[in-house]
Amino acid sequence: MEALIPVINKLQDVFNTVGSDSIQLPQIVVLGSQSSGKSSVIESVVGRSFLPRGTGIVTRRPLVLQLIYSPLDDRENRSAENGTANAEEWGRFLHSKKCFTDFDEIRNEIENETERAAGNNKGICPEPINLKIFSTHVVNLTLVDLPGITKVPVGDQPEDIEAQIKDLVLKYIENPNSIILAVTAANTDMATSEALKLAKDVDPDGRRTLAVVTKLDLMDAGTDAIDILCGRVIPVKLGIIGVMNRSQKDIMDQKHIDDQMKDEAAFLQRKYPTLATRNGTPYLAKTLNRLLMHHIRDCLPDLKTRVNIMATQFQSLLNSYGEDVSDKSQTLLQIITKFASAYCSTIEGTARNIETTELCGGARICYIFHETFGRTLDSIHPLAGLSKMDILTAIRNATGPRPALFVPEVSFELLVKRQIRRLEEPSLRCVELIHEEMQRIVQHCGNEVQQEMLRFPKLHEKIVDVVTQLLRRRLPHTNVMVENIVAIELAYINTKHPDFHKDAALVPSLLKTDSDPYSQMNLGQRRANTPRNHMSPQVSAHSASSQQQQNNQPQQQYSEAHEQNHVGENSTPSMASTWLSNILPPAPTRPDSIENSASNTPVHNNIVSPVKPVNLLPDVPANHNPRRLTDKEQKDCDVIERLIKSYFYIVRKSIQDSVPKAIMHFLVNYVKDNLQSELVTHLYKSDRAETLLNESDHIAVRRKEAADMLKALTRANHIISEIRETHMW
Repeated sequence: MEALIPVINKLQDVFNTVGSDSIQLPQIVVLGSQSSGKSSVIESVVGRSFLPRGTGIVTRRPLVLQLIYSPLDDRENRSAENGTANAEEWGRFLHSKKCFTDFDEIRNEIENETERAAGNNKGICPEPINLKIFSTHVVNLTLVDLPGITKVPVGDQPEDIEAQIKDLVLKYIENPNSIILAVTAANTDMATSEALKLAKDVDPDGRRTLAVVTKLDLMDAGTDAIDILCGRVIPVKLGIIGVMNRSQKDIMDQKHIDDQMKDEAAFLQRKYPTLATRNGTPYLAKTLNRLLMHHIRDCLPDLKTRVNIMATQFQSLLNSYGEDVSDKSQTLLQIITKFASAYCSTIEGTARNIETTELCGGARICYIFHETFGRTLDSIHPLAGLSKMDILTAIRNATGPRPALFVPEVSFELLVKRQIRRLEEPSLRCVELIHEEMQRIVQHCGNEVQQEMLRFPKLHEKIVDVVTQLLRRRLPHTNVMVENIVAIELAYINTKHPDFHKDAALVPSLLKTDSDPYSQMNLGQRRANTPRNHMSPQVSAHSASSQQQQNNQPQQQYSEAHEQNHVGENSTPSMASTWLSNILPPAPTRPDSIENSASNTPVHNNIVSPVKPVNLLPDVPANHNPRRLTDKEQKDCDVIERLIKSYFYIVRKSIQDSVPKAIMHFLVNYVKDNLQSELVTHLYKSDRAETLLNESDHIAVRRKEAADMLKALTRANHIISEIRETHMW
């Protein structure tokens, strides 16, 4: 059992060499309020005065103190080279290879190191000081002396000094492998002990808390600490031990600790005779040694498991850094091939390490095509930015100086092209988004490749540059193709498109003659002036010839001839004489159409409208002022709007399908097919291949740290295994 503590000391040495505190080893943490006597307890256990003393806060850095029993025949720790072959006791700091046989020098070294890290303004520093003391008079222990708990900042101390000290103390006592030594002065109320309160917070069951009551000789006259030491006031599971320390006057008079321990034993026999054997500094040292050994025995199984887990982790970390490069040409080709394969796999969605936090690669490209680009096109209304007056202006401009009898085809093409051009900008924006995602894939092409990129920063920079240049060269070609797709749609307005032909068939509902007020008036007047047979002769410039034809030819022949002679004279558009007849199905012939055609002109001539004086100059504006449209103008606008919507939807559907295909062919697939050849051309065949595989400094440092830590863990595992083999488990 006695060999357990030296084993822990060896483990501490192993982890100190690599500067790691990731393994929490069993140790005794001394906790107490400021000036409660913590340092005096530690000096009494060591048997030498070596800690800085004074009023106020003196301990401002954690002191990890390892007490190692070293008999005179100890060949492991003693050496003639450093002058410790015949020395009874000496000390050695982790930061210094020097062996100190003078304990005053040890005190000075502690003070110097404290001021170096914490300054001289009474501030604290969490960086510990590691000190080993070898002696023939000590028991094997590992103690940690912490700064005393304080409430009010003094001098130049920061305002949050209380929080800083508390955080530092909790860092050590929260370690489940530590034993808490809660120090409280006997001349204070135990119920107000800050040390016991913190210990209870982290160790509510009290399985690793031992209380020490100091300054028994300074209690008020007529009082004693029997109830406290017996645990009647505040019970502590591991016990309460009382000690008597040197006073400040004794320290100034340089009273030896051996003399102090004699006075302590006499005081306990005189004041507490029944408790003398279970109190005092010697009993405290033995109790701490016993508790630490049992605690180490309980902690070793978990400690071994923790060491094995960390060894596996650091082995994996070391493997990720790779070995030293011997054949740089082969290594360079392997990295290029691995990167190109990982890049393509990320696009295709076959990568081994699939991202779970965000879309990337091919999935994001698909999202851009069908969500971002698709929704953007769907949000564009066919008539956005196009008002009734714009349509009417286009119709009038397309007819020149002649009044428009029919809806001109030029106006439809002009307006629909204007709307189709609005699809070009979101299409080019889609190309930009895909280009950006192709650039981002470099950062999502696998952890293995990323590790190689971190290992060789110059190679990483060059690979990113090659990919960027390749994407940049393909971007103009892709943009030109997308622009051509829109230009192709603008080049020829196919009014014979099957889908457009179906929608245009609904237009005759807007072209019914009975919806024209002039036709309604013509029809009403004609019915008032004609007999019931509906075939009375008309009075017009062509009445003579018409009556002759009526007498000599059947009624149907007359209607056909009359309709041919008067084509274009009716104010209502004729389906047989407009450009819409090319895209609309032929209208059925009705008997009343013959009457309307035959009677339209004379009835129109009989209409008398009031004449008002009009000033023509204000009626020629550059842009039409908003006004109420006539029924004919409204009808023409409705026709154009319906046709624009129909054709715009056809073109939008075509572009929504063609643009992603063009981007995939000219950008995505081209980069996938040519990436590896581009990398080989610019990197592998370059005479700078030697410089590209120079490792970064931090990777070399990390590899060395990981190798050292793995070596330390392997050694620690070997030490623990030796304990198990010698039946000390």
